[in-house]
Amino acid sequence: MSLGEAMFTQRAIRRLKPDPIPDEVMRDIMEAAIRAPNGGNTQQWHFIVVKDDDTRKQLGELYHEAWWAKRKDQGIMGPEDIPPGKNSTRSAMRLANEFGDAPVMVLICALNKGGSGGIIPAAQNLLLAARAFGVGGTITTLHADVDDRVHELLGIPAEAQVVYCLPLGYPRGTFGSVQRKALSEVCSYERWG
Repeated sequence: MSLGEAMFTQRAIRRLKPDPIPDEVMRDIMEAAIRAPNGGNTQQWHFIVVKDDDTRKQLGELYHEAWWAKRKDQGIMGPEDIPPGKNSTRSAMRLANEFGDAPVMVLICALNKGGSGGIIPAAQNLLLAARAFGVGGTITTLHADVDDRVHELLGIPAEAQVVYCLPLGYPRGTFGSVQRKALSEVCSYERWG
């Protein structure tokens, strides 16, 4: 698959099949992730690939709790509080309910608090490489309410920061182009507007 095809057909995949991802595919995906540009080539990151059933289940429970903690921060106490037409929120809620079923989870950590700048290109490289193999995923974040427990569960040192948690799997559904605003609406040349 060409890079252009991967970029133009990549989308957030939140509905995942439970089918395992072969080890050699995950290795290639992770090799792509660590090739991302980063400040001074200091590689201030650490990746944790989680495949163990029990650990994924526990992470799924923590993610579900984190997702609802974020919604409560927004004044949403339950599904009935999600406004009509908020399909992306409902899709994200379904992911929160099914998170522990993803066959692989990748946590991307900054080696020190506040060192997350180089993580963004690594996450995008990871998702583009995954797309090339027909594997989908999406970038998610956790919540302070579960941070200590995630650190404990995975043996993450206190000075490291979990920046993203990406559930990966083969999609239930399809890849394809997504609706985007016209370039002229979101891009200016020389100055804003």
